[in-house]
Amino acid sequence: MSAPTPGAGVSLPKPLLEISDLRVSFGGQEVVHGIDFAIQPGEKLALVGESGSGKTVSALALLRLSPDAEVRGRALFDSGEGRCDLLQLRPRKLRGIRGRDIAMIFQEPMTALNPLYTVGDQIAEVLQLHQAVARADSWHSAIELLAKTGIPEPARRAQAYPHQLSGGQRQRAMIAMALACRPKLLLADEPTTALDVALRGQILELLSELQREYGLAVLLITHDLNLVRRFADRVAVMEQGRIVERGAVAEVFANPRDPYTRRLIDSRPVRDLVPAAPAGAQPVVLEAERLRVAYPVAVPGLRGWFRKGEFVAVQGADFALAAGQTLGVVGESGSGKSTLALAALGLLPSQGRLRAVGGAWSGSVRRDRPLRRAVQVVFQDPFSSLSPRMTVEDIVGEGLRVHAAGLGAAERRRQVAEALAAVGLGEADHPGIAQRYPHEFSGGQRQRLAIARALIVGPRLLVLDEPTSALDVTVQKQVLGLLQRLQRERSLSYLLITHDVQVIRAMAHQVIVMKDGAIVEAGSAAEVLDAPRHAYTRMLVAAAASAPG
Repeated sequence: MSAPTPGAGVSLPKPLLEISDLRVSFGGQEVVHGIDFAIQPGEKLALVGESGSGKTVSALALLRLSPDAEVRGRALFDSGEGRCDLLQLRPRKLRGIRGRDIAMIFQEPMTALNPLYTVGDQIAEVLQLHQAVARADSWHSAIELLAKTGIPEPARRAQAYPHQLSGGQRQRAMIAMALACRPKLLLADEPTTALDVALRGQILELLSELQREYGLAVLLITHDLNLVRRFADRVAVMEQGRIVERGAVAEVFANPRDPYTRRLIDSRPVRDLVPAAPAGAQPVVLEAERLRVAYPVAVPGLRGWFRKGEFVAVQGADFALAAGQTLGVVGESGSGKSTLALAALGLLPSQGRLRAVGGAWSGSVRRDRPLRRAVQVVFQDPFSSLSPRMTVEDIVGEGLRVHAAGLGAAERRRQVAEALAAVGLGEADHPGIAQRYPHEFSGGQRQRLAIARALIVGPRLLVLDEPTSALDVTVQKQVLGLLQRLQRERSLSYLLITHDVQVIRAMAHQVIVMKDGAIVEAGSAAEVLDAPRHAYTRMLVAAAASAPG
């Protein structure tokens, strides 16, 4: 950061962490180009930028957690044993600082937590390694830490494995582990990206409360500008491995100087839809009456030998989606919205009446094939939904092999090229795209590939399962604009599943709000979002509004 003006009578405390000319390279290719920043004790600094801007790589480089990276520069840190350069420490010395003086919360706790150990064991291990605490004492401390993060029944949750916890509970367990040794600096890498809006607010409040209580400094790495507004004191904006703007959060957001910063701030979703048709003017492509979906569950004790219980995920749902319109389904994690989507796709058995594009799912692969062509899906994570072993041509053209098996290779390639061009990935701008693989594309490009794969068979209904939640704000805006254009051009119907109220505002004609498997409110987007009647809907809308965008 800039030093105080000489003679101004200003005396700043010595930074807790001072980064100078940090450069990170992979295979001789530099991706972080000499960045500088500092964090004061107890300060909250946000490092913000799109995917690929270098923000996560920079944070990982400080703790040398990227083994293939070549790191240069200086990172002076005021550890418990004096000031040291993190980039020059020997591995054993650095391991002592990790977890004790500097802790990290990773973006996806499901992959960061060890699936073979309970969360209590993993928190206790940190205390045993860094503070030589006895096992019994470390276990009691782990329970206390879980309780401090607000997890209900912490003693029982400590004995749970990561897969037995919800997304919000896993993130709280990760926070408890990070704070076990009361570090001086916390690196939080996209700590709320995978969470719904209510959980996101809870985790944010928890981090703020613990930051004040422990007096630790926080380096927040995020692409979520709303998160930055609510949490950080200062912000540094990264683009293509360089810091292009920095300053107090209020100042940067009110008067952004760099064009990239202005583009980030202006990247809220835009509503650009064909107006909703009058009721009955368009044919209905998806409708349900008294839809019920239940999962079998084991019954504890001797009763489990004789019968199975059930968990009702969707109960008594009624809705209808007209051609060329979007029905938004909004709710927190566990509300039943994804189960409803799976039932609409014929991937889960259901009770009640459910008709898609004029037909009903039979459960027979052969009989359902025409319906499968008419109803396609775009998943939340484009990276995991695209096979890494298949080329773009194979991925996008796969549906034609199933639903138009008589097509020749040349015609199939032509239709693949048309589908790619329709989503903005034409050969002219992306030479050789058909023979490339998913890992060669950005997150937004991969989601466009997923949309092209769905479009190529000419569907009438697309089920969109959180299609932009894994994307940066600018890329999210582009993908939503693409979906809106395709809907206008092709009269597509969308069943949009999301926890993001702002996406619903931009995309939906009609909205249903789900809580605990039931629809608690339904109506037009304007009715539900601007004048919500149910307390739960008001909470969701308020949670979204509390993060101004």
